[in-house]
Amino acid sequence: MNKTQKVAWFNLASALLCIAISIYVFVEILILRRIPAGFGRFWPLAVFWIFVVTSIVLVRRKQSPAEVDSDERDKLIKHRAVVACFVSVWVLLAAATAIPRFVVGIKGSIPVWLLAFINLCVLLGAGLVYSVAVLVQYGCGGKDGEE
Repeated sequence: MNKTQKVAWFNLASALLCIAISIYVFVEILILRRIPAGFGRFWPLAVFWIFVVTSIVLVRRKQSPAEVDSDERDKLIKHRAVVACFVSVWVLLAAATAIPRFVVGIKGSIPVWLLAFINLCVLLGAGLVYSVAVLVQYGCGGKDGEE
């Protein structure tokens, strides 16, 4: 597994972890109407930091001294993944524009602080699309990139 795949797996896992923590905090604050108190009760923070430290160590470590950081195939895969990510940003922004209209109605309004969370969701979605696009391209191709 080269560095591009490691980074894609790291980004995918960290985005999914952020989504899980965000859902947990959303449920705690907005549905159950309580704030997670203390380090002992707020376990996602500890899980997140343990994940970050171990992932950084594992991503930076090479499997062999002869392993290159990237080659032409990696650059092509990254370029295709960026194109997929760019398209997904526009789709996600269109969804982020349309969904509040259906939730609060045409005459309704949303709080300004919610815009930051909407942008964060678009960012996480684009990161997920990029990571999945990289991993799918590595998984579908043969050893030399042929299908």
